[in-house]
Amino acid sequence: MTVGATMGRLGRAAGLAGLVALAAAGAGRAEARSAVVIALDGAIGPATAAYVVRSLEAAEARDAAVAVLRLDTPGGLDSAMRDIIRAMLASPVPVLAFVAPSGARAASAGTYILYASALAAMAPGTNLGAATPVSLFGDTPLPGPESLPAGKAAKSPPAASLPHDAMMTKIANDAAAYIRGLATMHGRNAAWAEQAVREAVSLPYDAALAQHVIDLVAPNVRDLLTQADGRTVIVQGRPVRLATAGLEIVTLEPRWRDRLLALLTNPSVVYLLLLAGLIGVAFELSHPGVIAPGVVGTICLLVGGYGLNLLPIDYAGVALALFGVGLMTAEAFVPAFGAFVLGGAAAFAIGSVMMFENPDLRPPAEVIAGATLVAVGLFAVVLTLLLRARRRPVVTGNAVLVGASGRTTSWADGEGEVLVHGERWHARATRPLGPDQPVKVVQREGLTLLVEPG
Repeated sequence: MTVGATMGRLGRAAGLAGLVALAAAGAGRAEARSAVVIALDGAIGPATAAYVVRSLEAAEARDAAVAVLRLDTPGGLDSAMRDIIRAMLASPVPVLAFVAPSGARAASAGTYILYASALAAMAPGTNLGAATPVSLFGDTPLPGPESLPAGKAAKSPPAASLPHDAMMTKIANDAAAYIRGLATMHGRNAAWAEQAVREAVSLPYDAALAQHVIDLVAPNVRDLLTQADGRTVIVQGRPVRLATAGLEIVTLEPRWRDRLLALLTNPSVVYLLLLAGLIGVAFELSHPGVIAPGVVGTICLLVGGYGLNLLPIDYAGVALALFGVGLMTAEAFVPAFGAFVLGGAAAFAIGSVMMFENPDLRPPAEVIAGATLVAVGLFAVVLTLLLRARRRPVVTGNAVLVGASGRTTSWADGEGEVLVHGERWHARATRPLGPDQPVKVVQREGLTLLVEPG
């Protein structure tokens, strides 16, 4: 055997060993692939959208097999919803939307997200729907199903539900076209999707499966992955066969910044921060020098204003709420025997309801009622203290000095010093007086008292 032949055999053996090592490493990486779970809980806002978009990017970076977007939401902002859907459609990682756990819902914006997913699933005891977009100008009825193409209308609405302006027609048509496009992309029930937009209908999990709104029903994420294994879905416009059996489940938790932003954009928290800020500043204005309420109130106003800037609001409602607080504050300066407090409370409550345009982001009625009662209570306490102060006898000034009794401490040639209410005053008298003699104040002229024998 020549040296060249020997070297050739050694080279082929080394190459074969390298291929085996690469194959083993590839298998190891394949086995290490995981299913990333992203929890979308609560109202959909800017903070939620940022968390979901970043999590989908993290799933791509770690070469995850699938991303499971677990939904439990009443809906939220259209802009935030579209950010999430854009990220889902652009992601090379198949996104499985899963309405869970039992008792959860995917209402309003959540329905659009479910339709945008590569595979849609629900847990038993869940529901979806009510995808009607909210008007920016109030609760104007949306176009009814008679505006659908021929053969698509489910039923004729009452006359009262017909559109009243072109803006609402545009909003409804845009939303209906959007969700129909998502349904067509993934081969789901487009007719029901449009009905959910125009009539705000909802479906429970079993009816959603029967009407091909969703693809499967699963009690948990592990069972979802088992049932999804081997199914073909559309990802970035191409068919992809899922391989999800036995995947490691990894949950991506929101960062502290995401949690903080979610808290600061929570409508109830924003509302309470603004209320606390207004009350603090109003208290400082009515009681100058306390300082602490003014500082805390200003901080609450700034933080609440940041959250309010990220939410769709009705400025007429904000103005009415501010006017209500102003009326209640005015009671401290111009007492009207409670009229300003009651009128301000009414304006504040009405403005609070009007302030948030989207019902999905509106604070609960209990929060608004409780905040109004707290504001009324605080200003009522201030009013009570003011009334008590007015009833107290005067303890300073001419009113308390004239008629007061005192005693001379030194006296000569018709003038001297007297002690009145523990204070020494220069005094004069038209009648003779002597030292240590009781006197009575009859008049005050600047820093001099006119006295007479007491």
